[in-house]
Amino acid sequence: MDPRELIVKRVAKELKDGQVVNLGIGLPTQVAKHLPEDVRIILQSENGFVGLGNPPAPGAEDPDIVNAGGQPVTINPGGTFFDSAMSFAIIRGGHVDATVLGGLQVDEEGNLANWATPGKVFGMGGAMDLVVGAKRVIVAMEHLTKDGKPKIVKRCSLPLTATKEVDLLVTDMGVIEFTSDGPVLREIAPGLTVDDVVAATEATLIVPDDVVTMSV
Repeated sequence: MDPRELIVKRVAKELKDGQVVNLGIGLPTQVAKHLPEDVRIILQSENGFVGLGNPPAPGAEDPDIVNAGGQPVTINPGGTFFDSAMSFAIIRGGHVDATVLGGLQVDEEGNLANWATPGKVFGMGGAMDLVVGAKRVIVAMEHLTKDGKPKIVKRCSLPLTATKEVDLLVTDMGVIEFTSDGPVLREIAPGLTVDDVVAATEATLIVPDDVVTMSV
């Protein structure tokens, strides 16, 4: 299975029927395509929508209906439109059950950096508000950088999005839960060993006896 597909399929299993969910730009947007058949979530977009639907058919795009990343979307029956003030009131008011975001770095304390690298700003969008305001924060990212360096580090060296807010991290190598005791390795990707994941991680992981293989 493609590593990125493994990530989004595993994240999809974390979402529950009826939840209000915000999916970040990039990889997280793919999560909605892999929800279990009995799970229906309500997608919120920080640019002013609740009730986003599937991408429109080719040729049926409406330039006024796009998600926060500018990608064409549809609106499900009962969906609503509003201004940014209302959108961020929903986020800051704790009405988003879960947010799924990409990451550049996550560290041992559950700190997240996902909006800037030296010399390049990707744009924070609504990430800072979402990571603090959502009831549950799930980060979906590849375990290593393109040049093979760990993205799960002792301490983030990139500008932070928020501190101590990450609840769960899903990568192409495993699933890590952030607890008051530290990051706990819960699952490993098929074909890997615990030692493989530990070796690819700069942060010190807590490894319980009951680590299982990721299932999607």
